[in-house]
Amino acid sequence: MFFSEEEEVQFQYPVFETGLTTNEIEELLSLFQPGNSGSPNSGSEEHSHSRSDRAIYSVDERKYRRMLSNRESARRSRWRKKRHLENLTSQVNRLRLENRNLKDRLALVAHQCHVAWAENDRLRSEYLTLWARLSDLCWILQTTHSQ
Repeated sequence: MFFSEEEEVQFQYPVFETGLTTNEIEELLSLFQPGNSGSPNSGSEEHSHSRSDRAIYSVDERKYRRMLSNRESARRSRWRKKRHLENLTSQVNRLRLENRNLKDRLALVAHQCHVAWAENDRLRSEYLTLWARLSDLCWILQTTHSQ
């Protein structure tokens, strides 16, 4: 084992957040360690053992690469989802503002329409009053002229 549970791991170079556990890091580092040749093996056994280690490592390496690829794909997916949500939020805010502006314009037009109707009613009333006065004046003129 490379790290004990109590000791803090210090790296010489900056480490980017990968989401790997200590065990996964140790497993990766073990891939780069030279093999122990403590037991005397014949050359063919060592060669076949080395080949099977490579096969295991290549399968493990493929699994690890696939895992990293899946993590990266998930990260991109989360980023796209976040960006889409931000765009939708922005669109909602823009549409709410536009809706508020349209409501304000509608209220203004409705008020102007109400004012126009009131003015129209006042002018009709004034028209009727003036028409009645004109009729009275015409009647007076007619009666004075006929005498």
